[in-house]
Amino acid sequence: MLIFGSKYIDSPQFITISKIDDIEATTPNDILLLKDFSAPYFLAKHCAKNNLAYAIKVNTIKEALFANALNANYIIAQTALAKELQSIADNYLWDAKVLAIISNDDELETIAKASIDGAIYKNYIKD
Repeated sequence: MLIFGSKYIDSPQFITISKIDDIEATTPNDILLLKDFSAPYFLAKHCAKNNLAYAIKVNTIKEALFANALNANYIIAQTALAKELQSIADNYLWDAKVLAIISNDDELETIAKASIDGAIYKNYIKD
C-alpha cells in the first residue's frame, strides 16, 4: 500500500498546479497535482502528452475514468469514492493508482482492508 504524507515515510512532494507555467517551478521528483479537471482537461492533456507524473483529485467516477484515460499516475478521492474507484480500477487493470484522502494514521487500516492502492494525508495536499 502506498502512503503519502506520513511523518514516518519520505514521500515525493505533490505540487498543486493550475496552469502550465506552474510546472516550471517544480522539480523532476515532484508529482504535479491537478485540483480538478478545469478548462476541459487542458492540464491533464498537457501532462499526458509530455509524460509528466501527475495526480488529480476527482469527485466522480466519470472524472476518474477520464483521468485514467489521460494517463494520470494517481487518482485522489474521498474514501467512499476511492472504494468504488478501486473496484473499477482492478476490473479494468488501470495503470493509475487510487489514493484515498485520510486525516490520521488510524484510517490506514480501513484503507488497507478496503484494498485501496494507497492513502494520502489531507494535510499533505497543499491547495
